[in-house]
Amino acid sequence: MRRIGLLGGTSWESTVDYYRLLNAGTRDRLGGSHSADLVLRSADFAEIESLQAVDDWTSLGRRYAREAATLVEAGAEVLGICANTMHLLYEDVAAAGAPVVHLVDAVADVAQAAGFSRVGLLGTRYTMASQELYPAHFAGRGIDVVVPEAEDAAEVHRVIYAELVRGEVLESSRDALDAVVGRLVGRGVQAVILGCTELGMILAPERSPVPLLDSLAIHVEALLDAALGPSAPSTDGPSGPSHPSDRSSQSALEEGAA
Repeated sequence: MRRIGLLGGTSWESTVDYYRLLNAGTRDRLGGSHSADLVLRSADFAEIESLQAVDDWTSLGRRYAREAATLVEAGAEVLGICANTMHLLYEDVAAAGAPVVHLVDAVADVAQAAGFSRVGLLGTRYTMASQELYPAHFAGRGIDVVVPEAEDAAEVHRVIYAELVRGEVLESSRDALDAVVGRLVGRGVQAVILGCTELGMILAPERSPVPLLDSLAIHVEALLDAALGPSAPSTDGPSGPSHPSDRSSQSALEEGAA
């Protein structure tokens, strides 16, 4: 197994899911008591958030370049950025010299394989406003990306930064985001991307009229493919059931379909 290096902490609420799912996925693929070979650099999200708020992406890029180099020095052979928004710093991270598994490309591959031509996108305001992330990566695959109207986009961003990154999951916010999904469906989307790694905490496939593409779960599978090779049956005996709350890119496609 190639060693995986994770740039996490943005926020740690989702980084713990990366750690759990990468280990569970390694066990499922290899069987027995196998677990992931990985190293993690976890940021203080308050520092990241303050730089984002003033659009100081230059300082963020320098920081992420240093952190990526630290992971490579620790033996990382494959890198993963554990947040959609921070893929705006992809080039800074790639400069460390190890291959970086691009989350947005992984989601685009899944959307294309499912035959979607028009998808909705939920995420931070930075992700939803960016043309270099989802629109650029999806256009070449013939897939239109639709973001919420301004008021809905502001509510999605608020829920992420005021609640989810702090571990708060409120039913009122769940209902509000379900309604945002419904309005995107009304605009003709065939699926909705959970383009923030915390959104899987609050949005559930069984509550959605269309498939939800969980970017975190999809990214984990792509990282495992890069570290282990494409998924194959276990050769080391049964690994036991997955945790019942495991997020799965496959179930995101199977559940919630109209």
